[in-house]
Amino acid sequence: MLGTVLLLLALAKTACPSPASVASRRAEALKKLLEVFGMEDPPAPPTHFKEPPQYMVDLFNTVANADGVTKNPDILEGNTVRSFLDKTHSEEMRFLFVLSSVAKNEKILTAELHLFRLWPRVTDGPKRHHFCQVSVYQVLEKDKPDTPGGKKLLAARLVSLQTSGWEVFAITPAVRDWTEDESSNQGLLVTVQALGGSPLDPPPLQFASGRGHHESKKPMLVLFTDDGRRGASLPTAAFPGGSHMPGMAPLMPTSLSQGMLPTSRSTRSLDRLQPCQRHPLSVDFEEIGWSGWIISPRGYNAFHCKGSCPFPLGENMRPTNHATVQSIINALKLSEGVSTPCCVPDKLFSINLLYFDDDENVVLKQYDDMVAGSCGCH
Repeated sequence: MLGTVLLLLALAKTACPSPASVASRRAEALKKLLEVFGMEDPPAPPTHFKEPPQYMVDLFNTVANADGVTKNPDILEGNTVRSFLDKTHSEEMRFLFVLSSVAKNEKILTAELHLFRLWPRVTDGPKRHHFCQVSVYQVLEKDKPDTPGGKKLLAARLVSLQTSGWEVFAITPAVRDWTEDESSNQGLLVTVQALGGSPLDPPPLQFASGRGHHESKKPMLVLFTDDGRRGASLPTAAFPGGSHMPGMAPLMPTSLSQGMLPTSRSTRSLDRLQPCQRHPLSVDFEEIGWSGWIISPRGYNAFHCKGSCPFPLGENMRPTNHATVQSIINALKLSEGVSTPCCVPDKLFSINLLYFDDDENVVLKQYDDMVAGSCGCH
């Protein structure tokens, strides 16, 4: 996948005497680049300034460093996390999430309802409650949820009335039903009862709704999914060390053009004399025209491999056994047409994008094989 990205970026920037040809070539390259990211067209930027949910920002920072490179490939369950805000905007504890942006090939692994618990109401009298039971139901009959068969219990637990903060409920079966049959999505119902199951009127506990509360506290559905996309069989890993990759070049167009545009004969000759090693190659999403919908990172260093693999191959060139044999045969001229081994990536890292989709939902997606972690002679 990394090789495809580098080729497409080079095509998008290759100099050409015809402006029309340049525009056409760039458009074709960027369309192919979108396919690498699993998209047909770039999502439209939000119509007005929109803050992404803090949960999604925190999750991105946990999974990736500032450049988007994966810290630990085992943190995420699947390769996609989608967030959806409630569409009912009702003060009642009924919630509806539109899941039309979930692709048919995505496997639903886990679905969570995130509700922000407000500070409890002050109650009069000696019978002040310290806990209550919160139940989450899948609505089966939109207009008659309280009738027999009108709802199905998904989760229930005791919640303290002494604090405020986020409560998370697992509702995976309901979301799987909704993605299989969109018409079955009648939303969710949340109830608050006393410990014995008796109703509390008014309920001492309330959750922030989609109306009248700050954006950061709105009800949210979070899906952990996997679209089945995987990279090549090269070793993949988290980038070792802290939050910044060694050798990271500034995310400037010049670094990309210097790495990919044709060079002079003397420069190419010099490159051949340099041993195989990793060089910076910055991808700037603003320059590409994607900064309107990508939240983070603003760009990343893909790196590329360049240099010679001369005989004899030392251990510092990380050669494969096959490359060593090929190098010997080439050096001794034992067979015609056998070239020297090539300098290529031998370890690849994944990157993560946090972005707005076409419905202005925030998505965190992990892409394999996007960064050359190290280079070797193969």
